[in-house]
Amino acid sequence: MANARLTLDDIADLRAYERDREEFRARIIALKRQRRVSIGPVVTLVFENRDTILFQVQEMARAERMLSDEAIQNELDAYNPLIPEPGHLCATLFIELTNKAEMQHWLPRLVGIEQSVEFLIGEGEGSAVARCTVEESHAAQLTREEVTASVHYVNFELTPTQIERFALEPVVLAVNHPNYAEGAHLSEETKATLLADLRG
Repeated sequence: MANARLTLDDIADLRAYERDREEFRARIIALKRQRRVSIGPVVTLVFENRDTILFQVQEMARAERMLSDEAIQNELDAYNPLIPEPGHLCATLFIELTNKAEMQHWLPRLVGIEQSVEFLIGEGEGSAVARCTVEESHAAQLTREEVTASVHYVNFELTPTQIERFALEPVVLAVNHPNYAEGAHLSEETKATLLADLRG
């Protein structure tokens, strides 16, 4: 199933993964291109699914030379919550900064950004809003009063009516933050891949 959680049986051992890595990596890069949405000058969201998380865990196991089931299970426990259940979307939010001056400018100004992302579904007064949520454990780790982190994990839950409207009407992914008010229209390609998550 596309939304099923990963288990140890899904993780290839290092030699097997190395044989297939280039082909798998190319497929994930193409998939992430469809699932990546840039909002304004410095914010990007990548919507995760089972394949992107499988790639993340395999790459972590490869980089860290993880050989024990316990080490890999710890990675699975950390990343499995980013595989969306039907009716949900999960995304990694990146504040994309390339130098110290940008970090000093943006990170203090964007405190709370992980609670400021929303879908605007439809147009005009009848549009629907689906706001993101953040897990408490994540918020406790990454949220600070004076400066934000450059990576966050956010979740969205859409009602059945919102999902049907998502399929048929224009959709904007927006950041509604006092210091960063930006939005991006989703392409039909991106909408299609996210609908696959929403519909399970």
